Amino acid sequence: MKVMLVFGTRPEAIKMCPLVNKLKKDKRFDVKVCVTGQHREMLDSVLEIFKIKPDYDLDIMAHGQTIVDISIKVLKGVDEIIKKENPDILLVHGDTSTTLNAAMAAFYNQVLVGHVEAGLRSNDIYSPYPEEFNRKLVGSFAEIHFAPTLGNFNNLLNEGVKKEKIYITGNTVIDALLEVIEEKYVFEDKELNEIDYENKKVILLTCHRRENWGMPMENIFEAVKEITDKNQDVEIIFPMHKNPRIRELANRVFNGNNKIHLIEPLDYKPFANLIAKVHLIMTDSGGIQEEAPALGKPVLVLRTETERPEAVIAGTVKIIGIEKENIVNETLKLLNSEKEYEKMSNAVNPYGDGKTCDLILDVLLKKLKK
Repeated sequence: MKVMLVFGTRPEAIKMCPLVNKLKKDKRFDVKVCVTGQHREMLDSVLEIFKIKPDYDLDIMAHGQTIVDISIKVLKGVDEIIKKENPDILLVHGDTSTTLNAAMAAFYNQVLVGHVEAGLRSNDIYSPYPEEFNRKLVGSFAEIHFAPTLGNFNNLLNEGVKKEKIYITGNTVIDALLEVIEEKYVFEDKELNEIDYENKKVILLTCHRRENWGMPMENIFEAVKEITDKNQDVEIIFPMHKNPRIRELANRVFNGNNKIHLIEPLDYKPFANLIAKVHLIMTDSGGIQEEAPALGKPVLVLRTETERPEAVIAGTVKIIGIEKENIVNETLKLLNSEKEYEKMSNAVNPYGDGKTCDLILDVLLKKLKK
């Protein structure tokens, strides 16, 4: 059975690499891997961690390219590879421009599409943008949907996807996470090794989403600064996104605050091990809402909505919005209440136990034998 996997960004690679390796260990599968290079350095570092050498690399990354530029390159490039390889099924992940256009290329060639991490919905077509549009469109024509949770399953049912095409599997991100965590991990960055994780309440901050650019992000940064002023035990680690607008704002707002550590973006393995060491997470990212709870770390979401509502229901995640006063109040409440902290850190992670790849393989074998 020839299975082709296509991915192009760091988050996709993190969640697809464990599946690639699991498939390659099973002699019943002929596995082909195509990366698009929608992210370049960040993608390559993940491939190196999981020891994966792609069969095809479209290498599409270019300075200043638009969503349309990416889409054209991926659609054309993947179409040519599909015509050459003729796979039985093409697997894509989540909601990137690589995901949508690789899936469309498969559809145009009448190749089955399997959608890993299917059924996530924020129900706002412009938030996150363009991810909500991408995943909804792939969900409309994929033949096999690997839904992480029951909520994702129900989202797909409500959109008219047939029940027999949807499988609840958990999320492969937990498989990846458990593979790279080390109890005595040492960072290359000396500054991270010198932080007192045992006696300080260290917060990991990530903030980069387009919808937070401008005043929302300024509110977030001002709130973070106020939190360090109001709690002497707090230190913040902020791996700064490469975007110059975000860096300029961070340097301006956090200038002179020695309790806030501005560092360069981390590769996946050190980032995962940093999650394991900190007290809690403040983020506008999606993936961390799945990862951190697996390590018992509460997540405060710096957005007004999430496509991962099951995490909110489970109690592992709390949405605190983008208004300064609310961010400060909710964060201090969690920092100052042992009861609230224990409640979140001990809640059961709804995204599985690290066996998602095994479940996906079982489904593929059953489906492709028919």
